[in-house]
Amino acid sequence: MHIQVGATASRGRSSLAKSTVIMASAARSSRRRGRGPSAHDQQPHRRQQPRAAGRSPTEMTERLQKVLAAAGVGSRRKCEELIAAGRVEVDRQVVTRLGTKVDPHSQEIRLDGVTLKAGRKVYYLVNKPPGVVSTSRDPAGRPRVIDLLPPTAQRLFTVGRLDMSSEGLMLVTNDGQLADRLTHPRYGVEKTYHVLVAGTPQRDALGKLTEGLHLAEGRARAKRLWVKTNFKGSTLLEMVLDEGRNREIRRLMAQIGHKVLTLKRVAIGRVRLKDLQPGQFRRLSRDELKSLRTHGRQPEASPNVRPAAAASPGSRRPGGRVKVNLRGGVNNKRTAAKATAGPKRDGIRRPKSGAKRPGGSGRGKTS
Repeated sequence: MHIQVGATASRGRSSLAKSTVIMASAARSSRRRGRGPSAHDQQPHRRQQPRAAGRSPTEMTERLQKVLAAAGVGSRRKCEELIAAGRVEVDRQVVTRLGTKVDPHSQEIRLDGVTLKAGRKVYYLVNKPPGVVSTSRDPAGRPRVIDLLPPTAQRLFTVGRLDMSSEGLMLVTNDGQLADRLTHPRYGVEKTYHVLVAGTPQRDALGKLTEGLHLAEGRARAKRLWVKTNFKGSTLLEMVLDEGRNREIRRLMAQIGHKVLTLKRVAIGRVRLKDLQPGQFRRLSRDELKSLRTHGRQPEASPNVRPAAAASPGSRRPGGRVKVNLRGGVNNKRTAAKATAGPKRDGIRRPKSGAKRPGGSGRGKTS
């Protein structure tokens, strides 16, 4: 009797053990299929830096000099000089190799031992008077454009330059990416100038400016040029350039034999100086800032990008306008004549058989 009870109890314990193993195996399978949380999932884990949606870690990295410029340290060229001089650290390690990729959201970047912090971007438009220099550092102590602005803890710099004797519109900011877009020749951002020159330039001389003249750095030209006013002994010109070289306008005018008396920049892209007085400044509006970020040429597309589709017959083309009426036809008699004309014979194009003549009633059918 005792033996039978013991055997029964033994079989019961064996069945219980097997059931436990089966249940544990089923639980592991369920967790592998994502049906239940695992013990590892319930443990606290180290907090990670949030990542932008849809971007891989490789896409989050940028060149170090670009990150420095975006933080308002200076232009990219200036940032490259700082890196080469060993003044920049990434995660407490000095970096001197240009083009090093970093993630500004998860890595610590230091300049001269001070951690860079992304501050709020500011954008000023300044009417630079003559006698004021554009550079941020002037050993001679001359008045600078940034001295015209209210004191701030942020490091500001001018976008491009005007020589000391020139005047007009200048932008001051701490946005290195925008500064690069407005000054790099590949974007072709237009700058408009009013140029007062001695004498009266002839038409052929002005044509040389738009065709291009050779300077020490290469060929330079005005994108557009026209005469605004003729004075006694001088002429006021309006010139548009889409690149910037040192004293470019003065050197171009000197090559055609006319000295520049005054030079004033009145616009960058679609942002104009208007009635702002010399030495005054104002903040850029949101619309002006948006226009600066979209003005100019876009970077060249990758060779893998499919070219844009051909323009439709009603689209605008250089050299003329073509209008489209509501019925989808071409509102142009010459184009309509070509569309209804047959092949040429003896140099004369004749209408197709049964085709209507442009503007006619369609009665003149050929047999």
